[in-house]
Amino acid sequence: MKKLGFGLMRLPQRDPNNAADVDVQQVKQMVDLFMEKGFTYFDTAWMYNGFASENVAKEALVDRYPRDSFTLATKLHAGFFDSPEEREKIFETQLEKTGAGYFDYYLLHGLEKNMYEKHEKFDSFSWLLDKKEKGLVRHAGFSFHDTPEVLDEILSAHPQMEFVQLQINYLDWESEWVHARACYETARKHNIDIIVMEPVKGGTLARLPEEAKERFARLDPSMSATSWAIRFAASLPGVMVVLSGMSDVAQMQDNLSYMEDFRPLSEEEKAACFEAAAIINSNTAIPCTGCSYCTEGCPQHIAIPQYFSLYNEDMREDLKEKGWTVNFSNYDSLAERFGKASDCIACGQCEGVCPQHLPIIDDLAKVAEHYGK
Repeated sequence: MKKLGFGLMRLPQRDPNNAADVDVQQVKQMVDLFMEKGFTYFDTAWMYNGFASENVAKEALVDRYPRDSFTLATKLHAGFFDSPEEREKIFETQLEKTGAGYFDYYLLHGLEKNMYEKHEKFDSFSWLLDKKEKGLVRHAGFSFHDTPEVLDEILSAHPQMEFVQLQINYLDWESEWVHARACYETARKHNIDIIVMEPVKGGTLARLPEEAKERFARLDPSMSATSWAIRFAASLPGVMVVLSGMSDVAQMQDNLSYMEDFRPLSEEEKAACFEAAAIINSNTAIPCTGCSYCTEGCPQHIAIPQYFSLYNEDMREDLKEKGWTVNFSNYDSLAERFGKASDCIACGQCEGVCPQHLPIIDDLAKVAEHYGK
């Protein structure tokens, strides 16, 4: 299997305010380019793109290509069921939505301590292995967002799991929240296949500070910022595939250009990645990846990732000198359609599902103070 996977999580949208309004025609173009170059791995999930991603997978991929020509992965998140019957209904609906007949890879989604405990309560690991025995799932595994100690606990308790999906990128390699290096090493200790998610950290590693861009340009000015991030993850031993949540044809073309004939990073190139990470970390106020898990259940309909993105951009500016940036207008425009940062009622729903374990309530307060509302 070639090492680039198409993550169907940040698909192109016709309406930027409606995640489910996907530009399916553009997705078809992207799928065709991907398949033409010999790449086959597609990753979706129950809630991606406003619960529309699995439907798009059917229309853009499953209905247009022979079933044995591609690899399809999807996921089950514990936040969406409270009984074995509800869990079964989700699985049956996923088969219907995708039209796939079976899933090549099926994941218990976003495991951290609380979600793991819920899956244990409902014996989801045995349930998943039963689906494998019945031929409805080819490979059983899980995606993970917690400490290496919790990962070790899960892998020790469930050695039948065949793979784990981890957030790995050069920015999070030594992160005290993500524990990318330590989780990677834990998975390697258990000799389990690794799938990488968030290699570009929600686009953060595609939008580099000038100093970081210059560092990479000295090595190879022809390579995009994204290429360094994806190749960093793909260069790690034990990594089976690296997922990229591509949002348009141009991103697809860029990724294919350096992954079709993949060349692992040299030691000098790896060092440049870590130097870039140090530069970026000094300029990032809120390390949000823009996954939008937090927004689906927000009772105030606050555009959390968008506000954090605006805030981060402003924190890189010399605001004492400028006093105002265009992001104040951008914030007002968003606030006309979504809840303001100050509308947060501190219910904690967002923090409970954040894969980065961010203090979202406190961060929204910073945003509200900065923009004055």
